[in-house]
Amino acid sequence: MAVKRIEIMDTTLRDGEQTSSVSFSASEKLTIAKLLLEELKVDRIEIASARVSEGELQAVKDVTEWASENNYLNAVEVLTFVDKGVSIKWMMEAGAKVQNLLTKGSLNHLTHQLKKTPDQHFTEIKQNINFAQENNIETNIYLEDWSNGMRNSKAYVLEFLEFLSTQPVKRIMLPDTLGVITPSESYDFVKEIKDKYPNLHFDFHAHNDYDLGVSNVMEALKAGADGLHLTINGMGERAGNAPMASAIAVINDFMPDIEIGVNETFLYTISKLVETFSGVMIPSNKPVVGANVFTQTAGIHADGDNKKNLYFSDLLPERFGRTRKYALGKSSGKANIQKNLQELGLQLNDEDLKKVTQRIIKLGDKKQVVTKEDLPYIISDVLDRTYEEKVKVNAYVLTHSKGLKPSTTVSITINNEIFEESSQGDGQFDAFMNAIKSVFKKKKMILPSLIDYAVRIPPGSNSDALCETIITWKNSENEFKTRGLDSDQTVSAIKATEKMLNIIVS
Repeated sequence: MAVKRIEIMDTTLRDGEQTSSVSFSASEKLTIAKLLLEELKVDRIEIASARVSEGELQAVKDVTEWASENNYLNAVEVLTFVDKGVSIKWMMEAGAKVQNLLTKGSLNHLTHQLKKTPDQHFTEIKQNINFAQENNIETNIYLEDWSNGMRNSKAYVLEFLEFLSTQPVKRIMLPDTLGVITPSESYDFVKEIKDKYPNLHFDFHAHNDYDLGVSNVMEALKAGADGLHLTINGMGERAGNAPMASAIAVINDFMPDIEIGVNETFLYTISKLVETFSGVMIPSNKPVVGANVFTQTAGIHADGDNKKNLYFSDLLPERFGRTRKYALGKSSGKANIQKNLQELGLQLNDEDLKKVTQRIIKLGDKKQVVTKEDLPYIISDVLDRTYEEKVKVNAYVLTHSKGLKPSTTVSITINNEIFEESSQGDGQFDAFMNAIKSVFKKKKMILPSLIDYAVRIPPGSNSDALCETIITWKNSENEFKTRGLDSDQTVSAIKATEKMLNIIVS
């Protein structure tokens, strides 16, 4: 099988920056540019549009200076315009050596936006190319709205290509500017022009308005496209561009006759960096780079993975610098929990594993997110219940209002006898403890003293994390500790107190 080498051009820093509200600083552009070329190993990067701003000029200067020092200058490209050489002069000041000249790829755009004839447009383009060549600047050509041009004014597109075939142009770029063509059209349109001009280099530039970007990329490659334009996280105007991670995975897994140089193990790292710099969050279910795409939720899937990796595919997380995870929640089975325990280096016997599983399912029913880091806390809480339950806190109401003392009303069962008490305190937990003291006073029982109160959450957790409260109590005989676990700090303290009550009640 003949293998064809395809160029990958990343346009995150130019077309991707057209994502609503996104603007990379000069230092961010330089950082991303370095990583795209040195670590991700794309062939080329498009980093800016000419004439945009002074900040953009400085960003391009920074990138071209670094690229010149590291032998990447010919891989750095700038979008330019047919503007009587103004863009070329801007590029010369910025130190760039490759222009991607924006021209009209449909008669509709040419007629209604530029209001010029094809001959007028071609003459101005030729003048631009000649001026660029005189100043040692290489030219690639964008045919803006090419896909609609092929649909509605094919004769014009073919006339344009015939003209370009006579010019010193390195690449011709075919954008689906509005993201409107189908996969079958992508194949047919690219094949038609590639068959007609087999010696010209054609790049395909897909947008994702119908969520067909990756499918169109596949078909364009099958039809003979020589290069692709992609963006990190699919960033771009409107619905974005064809996403880098998905396209690379598809090429590597389903197109053995295509060879690319992209280092897929770096895809996730650069995706997270671009997420941070852009402020545009990666959807959790986005293929390859989303938070959840390598997470098994159903217990049966984890069980299948234990039995000859039944739920694995070629899309392995390790390829992209990631690891498979097993979600903990109401769909968890013992297999999910065992996978997480293995990662933590923990082991439980069958009886204890069953108890922990039941607790996680119960937490999942309350729509609480349970993480691997929560597991030691859950185990500690579950396995701490070595007592016979004689005391049960049935219900409580906690109130905290500005200008009023916190109060609580508690219903509690002690040896099958139900008590209800209300009280106030300096805080919600203090009010709860005062109500419990009133109940136990009626029972002529003295509660132990609270001598230490510690709260902790798993490292790296968010505000919705499970919270473990550890309370140290002291009575006339000794000191002892009880633990409570809940996503609410006060509730976790109440659970720790309930354990204490069960210990002291005979």
